[in-house]
Amino acid sequence: MHPLDCPIWQSLTGTHARFALGGPLAKRFQRDVNLFATARDDSPEALAALADLVEPGEHVYRMQVAPIIIPLGLVATNTAPGVQMVVSRPITCGDWDGITELGEGDAPAMLELATLTEPGPFLARTHLMGHFLGIKIDGRLAAMAGERMTAPGFVEVSAVCTHPDFRGRGFARRLSAAVAERIFARGQTPFLHAWKENHAAIRLYEKLGFAWRTDVNVAVLERG
Repeated sequence: MHPLDCPIWQSLTGTHARFALGGPLAKRFQRDVNLFATARDDSPEALAALADLVEPGEHVYRMQVAPIIIPLGLVATNTAPGVQMVVSRPITCGDWDGITELGEGDAPAMLELATLTEPGPFLARTHLMGHFLGIKIDGRLAAMAGERMTAPGFVEVSAVCTHPDFRGRGFARRLSAAVAERIFARGQTPFLHAWKENHAAIRLYEKLGFAWRTDVNVAVLERG
């Protein structure tokens, strides 16, 4: 199995183990860090352990290459196909003017921007999953991008979003390239996920140097 076939498990048993809830059969991120959860495999025991991690009234995301089996006691409220893309050639930003490192003091603005633009699950402590970069205009966070899940040798580019007031200026492209460049500088390979129907985003990432690796399955699970 390729390490990116189940990036949630790789992340929660590796770099982000400090954010993990669960045991050896199933894990999820702490509830204010992210909404992703996964089982070690599709055995009945592992799926039951995954179901036990979902409280009534909340939902979690599963994402993996293999078909998603719904554990007993849970229901899928949404499913959608996605794509996983990996860098096919080195990426450089080229223009770092105005790009700044985002830190703890920027966390409220990051959460506000992500809540407005919905680049994917982003909660109060999601920014702790990796390094984030942003562009500020007149004191406002206009755009950002950062790092999310990891696997041995790989780091995900994620949370790429631009405030509606500042779209059309190429901020998403520049920030995605800047995040990827920094990942490369650490000797790791950038990867990312996009909805399969989001053709505009896929074209942008292809122009940057990302290439399709595989389709992925995504499901939102709640307690039935």
